[in-house]
Amino acid sequence: MEEIINFKSIREYNNFNNNETLHPLVSVVDLSKADPRKLSKLRYEFYTVFFKEIKCGDLRYGLKNYDYEEGTLIFLAPGQVIGENGTEFYQPQGTALVFHPELLYGTSLAREIANYTFFSYSASEALHLSEQERKVIMDCLNKIKHELVHSIDKHTKKLIVSNIELFLDYCQRFYDRQFITRENVNKGILEKFEEILNTYFQSEEPQQNGLPTVAYFADQLFLSANYFGDLVKKETGKTAQEYIQNKLIEIAKEKIYDSNKTINEIAFELGFKYPQHFSRLFKNRVGYTPNEYRNVNLN
Repeated sequence: MEEIINFKSIREYNNFNNNETLHPLVSVVDLSKADPRKLSKLRYEFYTVFFKEIKCGDLRYGLKNYDYEEGTLIFLAPGQVIGENGTEFYQPQGTALVFHPELLYGTSLAREIANYTFFSYSASEALHLSEQERKVIMDCLNKIKHELVHSIDKHTKKLIVSNIELFLDYCQRFYDRQFITRENVNKGILEKFEEILNTYFQSEEPQQNGLPTVAYFADQLFLSANYFGDLVKKETGKTAQEYIQNKLIEIAKEKIYDSNKTINEIAFELGFKYPQHFSRLFKNRVGYTPNEYRNVNLN
């Protein structure tokens, strides 16, 4: 079994990188203070944001080495693994914002953290910042650092969490900008998605494997499910699941015109395990059951 270095606490991660622990649940880590080390698989039991301020190729995800340009942000949710084991030594660079889920207990961010879907993006879907955006990010990190060096009082937790939330809100805005500025690339992905979607329903895969999932198409396009879902939503105004269901209903309508096929047969051809699930979805989307739709259009 491959060795994975697991960080359960903020203190462990600070010690690993030769940084002082100013708060047990949150830290802004200067990675340049760390000793040169071998490539390793690392797991973090807390939220982690890497900010690469200079061009470097030391961060690996899976089996790939990403040569990040200056001003890049990479997000990891608790439990994610990054890196690979190897004999090569490298000098860590950049800054890491790390905060434990326990820090968020009792705050509004605890309820909202799941909405920052970029924590489940893959490292290849990093956020690339403009010069002005880098300044905003650094300002947020400096505000958090200011609170960490300040002696802990009744305001500390609220101010730190508020600044983390502000930081994440800016990251959300900058990702929205990135989706827009990469519009041509995104349209190519959507065209490929449409092609794979059509191919799936034209094959026998629905009968063999059932209804396709968002994760299936994300995997086919070499994207994380969350990044793919957010991209589809930004480009079409529909969730990826809605987009798939729209295609399914479109194909179902064509099949219903074939009176030689029963509704049950059509449901199975489309990948439904239970025909009643097909009828329920069809009525919710069209306003008629499949049989009612057939009677209205064929009589």
